[in-house]
Amino acid sequence: MIGVIATLKVQDGKQAGFEDLMRELAVQVRANEPDCTFYQLHKTDDATTYIMLEQYSNEAALGAHRRTAHFKELGGRLGEFLGGAPDIQILPAVE
Repeated sequence: MIGVIATLKVQDGKQAGFEDLMRELAVQVRANEPDCTFYQLHKTDDATTYIMLEQYSNEAALGAHRRTAHFKELGGRLGEFLGGAPDIQILPAVE
């Protein structure tokens, strides 16, 4: 298993559009990526900071996620909402 924690800073005032885009992406991931076992956006106490938690069955599944058409299309639109580069942590599970 591979876990991913992505911390995303969103421009103030663009939270609703960002959340809509991420909901759309999550629907596509859940419908089309059986090796993604968890994919959920979370709010934090800071209205412009979100945490995306993801889990994949293996590194190949994470790589496949990044190559999907839905990730390329929807993920490519994140720039209009973000207030900086995401902080991404990739974490191997302890099994």
